[in-house]
Amino acid sequence: MQLVGMITGSLIIVMSFNLFLIPHEVLSSGMSGISMILGMITPVNTGLANFLLNFPLLILGYKMLGKKFVMNSIFSVLIISLGLYIVPVFPIAKDTILSSIFGGALTGLGVGIVFRCSGSTGGFDIIGMIVARKKDFPIGVLLSGMNAVVIVISGFLFNWDTALNTLVSIYVTGKVVDAIYTDHAKLTLMIITEKGQEMREHLLTNLYRGLTIMDGVGGYSNDKRNVLITVISRYELNEVKNLISEVDPTAFVNITETIEVMGLFHRPSP
Repeated sequence: MQLVGMITGSLIIVMSFNLFLIPHEVLSSGMSGISMILGMITPVNTGLANFLLNFPLLILGYKMLGKKFVMNSIFSVLIISLGLYIVPVFPIAKDTILSSIFGGALTGLGVGIVFRCSGSTGGFDIIGMIVARKKDFPIGVLLSGMNAVVIVISGFLFNWDTALNTLVSIYVTGKVVDAIYTDHAKLTLMIITEKGQEMREHLLTNLYRGLTIMDGVGGYSNDKRNVLITVISRYELNEVKNLISEVDPTAFVNITETIEVMGLFHRPSP
């Protein structure tokens, strides 16, 4: 299901770009927007530009966000880049404003789906994920803020009507991403497993959160177990569930909503 979600989300983004945004010279957010600019003013294909611009950021994400997340992101970037290369640019609607709104909403839907499948579409998404994990900010707001440079560039290269339409598109994208991907809630996970040390190492390697380990005893079996407790953001839940299953598919996991977190929410620096 995760693979299907990654493909679906990536293809939705492709359709949004080539059928709604690019035909009206309306840009998307981040590196995708810069790729569009290169595709409009140079002979370089938008898909190829998208891949080349994302490559350095994928390396950064590999170092800071874990192997699995970046491998999923690389897969998404490849699907998007290939799709932009293959799918013809054709305007579905004639009205630029409607295309900006609907294209932005579709882009947000695709990005949100990819995020929920423990990946990203590359570009500023990776930077947003890194900052959100360290500073606990809503990702949609972060992406909208970083995309101001794309709006300014579009204004100078094309016209300010295009820049304002780009602003509308990016704003809608950010709102839809936050609605689909996360409501910025916190969750407490209590993981009961017989593979406590393996689980600890796996989670600490792939998750930017701390955790607490306690000893426990099975009430029926009287066997020794470990109880791992951690607090995560809602957008990390799918990733954490996959990480837990990789170590111990039979682990008992209790997930509860957390009203408030006091103290150090992120993993302490070594």
